[in-house]
Amino acid sequence: MPRRSHIAATRPRWYVLFIVIVGTMRAAVGAAQSLPLQPRPPQALTIEQAIRYARDHYPTVRAALEQVNASAAGVDVARSAYLPRLDSLWQSHRATANNIFGQLLPQSVLPAISGPVLPSSSDSMWSSATGALFSWELFDFGLRHASVANAEAGLTRTMADRALTGLEVEGAVADAFLGVIAAQRAVAAAQADVDRRDVLRRAVQTLVDNQLRPGAEASRAEAERAAAQTRLIQAQQTLALAQALLLRVLGMTSGSVVITGDTLTQLPSGDLGTAPASAHPLAQLHEATVDQSRAIEAVLARTDEPHVYLQSSVFARGSGANANGTLSGGIDGLGLERVNWAAGVQVTFPNMFDWSSLRARKAAAAASTRAEAALYDEALLTITNQQQAATAQLNAARAIAANTPVQLAAAQQTESQSRTRYDAGLATIIEVADAQSLLAQAEVQDQLARVDVWRALLATAIAQGDISRFVALLPQP
Repeated sequence: MPRRSHIAATRPRWYVLFIVIVGTMRAAVGAAQSLPLQPRPPQALTIEQAIRYARDHYPTVRAALEQVNASAAGVDVARSAYLPRLDSLWQSHRATANNIFGQLLPQSVLPAISGPVLPSSSDSMWSSATGALFSWELFDFGLRHASVANAEAGLTRTMADRALTGLEVEGAVADAFLGVIAAQRAVAAAQADVDRRDVLRRAVQTLVDNQLRPGAEASRAEAERAAAQTRLIQAQQTLALAQALLLRVLGMTSGSVVITGDTLTQLPSGDLGTAPASAHPLAQLHEATVDQSRAIEAVLARTDEPHVYLQSSVFARGSGANANGTLSGGIDGLGLERVNWAAGVQVTFPNMFDWSSLRARKAAAAASTRAEAALYDEALLTITNQQQAATAQLNAARAIAANTPVQLAAAQQTESQSRTRYDAGLATIIEVADAQSLLAQAEVQDQLARVDVWRALLATAIAQGDISRFVALLPQP
């Protein structure tokens, strides 16, 4: 014990302070780990925020963006062909110097030996070499330009594909959002129907208990109330599925969202206008594909042209072998003894026997261009048909939304009159039940009719290829 006290007394103060801090941190970490994990609160989203969130986070959109980055890098690679080349090397090695007169066919296995024929020897010596080769292609008769144009066409196609992907994701998110709004309105209408039938059931039961109505009417009222409860459960199930679909198209793997879309139960005040079919991302994608196919044709058309290079080289060598067959020994040969340079123009011609395969490749590229042009025409037909269908859907949705208030008012009046007649003993429970069913149907249709107008506007915006037209019509909260 005295020895431990002496050691503790001799320790510096910073060491004791360090032990205290570490102990405090460990205690805090342990306390934090012992606390239960709090669930993340739901995230409130408007439809604009939901579209923006999916645009920034959905995996397919992020993958399309990276493909655009890769295509942009491919354009830079194609443009780098205009730059000259400067290759250089240095080597030092030890080897024998045996040489023999004659030549070899071109190969890459046996190293080349220069110099006169010497007597055979197993001795070795040092050799060194260094050099640089500058090469710049002066003329290629348009091949590099065609290659760059091909890369740029690929970039344009990738950007069009990204725009189409974004349109599909944004459209799916907006449609899922409106689906949740519609499911919520359906649940509210189903709950109101349950409440009305529950009030009727209690009233009928009171009359039956007082022997003012037959017991069959109480059973009918109970059955109608149970059926309404079943429809409410089904509506709630539809709402849960719609919320799950919204989470999926948002790209969320965990958590939940609370949507704020009360303004979407109001009828829109504006219109989308018209847009040409050629402005749709699908049409632009096919058009870019046609342009890329034509760019490939241009590359193939210039593949069989010669290439003109400006080249210059400077190099130096050293060897430990002498011309008389003797070896200097030691480190002779590591130095550079002879320096040479060369400069000139080189013209290379394509392989003469490639003309058959090249002609076949040109024919295939031309056929591919014609096929892509036909697909572009088909895309225009599809987009035009979608726009016409969306316009018909929008006109019908507006007409229905204008008619449902009349239907709802009439159903409400019918239900009120039937209840009054039933209370006066002038109607049966069947008449009241039918009136309530008619009212429940009118309430659901009236609630969904306004949301369906927004859905039709969304379909029109998607057919036009621009979600921003739809977003511009959304009422501000």
